[in-house]
Amino acid sequence: MADHSLLLHNGLIRVGITLPPGPEFQIAVVSDPYGCAITTDPVAGRPIVSVYRRPLPTTSLHFLSTVMFDGRETLSLLNNEQTFDANLRTDLTHQALDATLTHAQATTNPTDHQLAEIVNFELGLFTAQIADDKAGLLYQYGARGGPLVLQSQYYYPGINDSLGGDPHGLKFDPHVFNIFAAWSAAPETQSSTSSETEAQARASIAAGELLFNTAPLKIAAVRGLNDNPALGNPDVIQGTCSTCHDAPNVGDHSFPLPLDIATSHPTKYETNRIISAGLAELSPPNVPVYLITNCPDPKNPGKTLTFYTTDPGKGLVSGKCVDVNRGKGPILHGLAARAPYFHNGSAANLNQLVNFYNQRFQMKLTEQQKHDLAAFLNSL
Repeated sequence: MADHSLLLHNGLIRVGITLPPGPEFQIAVVSDPYGCAITTDPVAGRPIVSVYRRPLPTTSLHFLSTVMFDGRETLSLLNNEQTFDANLRTDLTHQALDATLTHAQATTNPTDHQLAEIVNFELGLFTAQIADDKAGLLYQYGARGGPLVLQSQYYYPGINDSLGGDPHGLKFDPHVFNIFAAWSAAPETQSSTSSETEAQARASIAAGELLFNTAPLKIAAVRGLNDNPALGNPDVIQGTCSTCHDAPNVGDHSFPLPLDIATSHPTKYETNRIISAGLAELSPPNVPVYLITNCPDPKNPGKTLTFYTTDPGKGLVSGKCVDVNRGKGPILHGLAARAPYFHNGSAANLNQLVNFYNQRFQMKLTEQQKHDLAAFLNSL
């Protein structure tokens, strides 16, 4: 059991990624609890870096802006409405081929027909919570929970982009989720047959949805946003949960936007007190720690940055300093069945997840608000 503790306790799979030729940074091992943190690719002769990640769900793929946590299977970009469907099929086909030859250890390539059938199957899957133990069915009394509504959700790359890039020229609307808006009415008006407990649970979910859309938070020290030259490298961005989770009623980002919100930062080496406060709410797994050096500091020419990390994210794929520690935010539906959370399973439950965000982004939520936000996320 000890040999499989990361899988059993955190749902983690070891992923070995071969560094691309000539990376901009240098990487060294700080802690190697399993003796395989960095090995050598016998064919390419380059370092293989081991990271430990939760598998992403193979469902609701029509809303993807990036395939895989670090985008390594996004061979054809998913950022153009005209090419989206064809490119998504291309990427998923390549992902299926790689999975068949590596995970399934097939000795021959699957046929084009077999790959097409795999992709067709994947694209037919939509996952969303149908019922809540306290609130009852999530599609009654005007609510629109469940997969049947999700599969008809309108989407195109860049829809409601919070950074102003919606290709249709539409302004960002922070009210990203409205699935449970009907439940914000007074409980007694929802149904004469529902119990007081059910009505209160529905009201809590609706309140959590409103908090997701409107509760202010301070986005600071997030690589991909606060160091983004196109945004003017702002020290702080005033936003809400929907700033990063902007795809309407889905919850990922509608354009590729890998971010570093610090979940791969080892607590022992973290110097930012706000980040440390967030990390203290989590239960991080015991995984290798790496030191990344030789990355120029854009704010201090001539100086370099140092990163301690358990997962360099997209940086392992691109080899670029700007991508270190950055990864995509997932589609939020089906969270109730997907604990633990974050790419490394460091949030054991939704309460830990909400507590992390509350501290990390200085949301200053009350205990009731944290309960409501967790109830909403649990109902997606």
